[in-house]
Amino acid sequence: MSGDLHPEGFEAPVHRSLAEPILMGGAPRAFAIVNGTAAAALGLGLRLWIAGLALWAIGHSLGVFAARRDPDFLMVLVRHLRLRGYFTC
Repeated sequence: MSGDLHPEGFEAPVHRSLAEPILMGGAPRAFAIVNGTAAAALGLGLRLWIAGLALWAIGHSLGVFAARRDPDFLMVLVRHLRLRGYFTC
């Protein structure tokens, strides 16, 4: 150990893709897929084009805003909803 912080053989390179969240257009992948599917169902299925486009734009903007603050917000929200009554007094 010649002034290193890590002893020889106890460090491993970690690729950047293993540590960063998977985002689509800045929003979490699962959220973007669900939002796009709902907007497509509204726009194509019900033939409400403007409402579908507005739903997609507003939903995606909210997803990007939330992901900038916390990229794992979707997993935290799901865990919160699942364990809602667990910590009540």
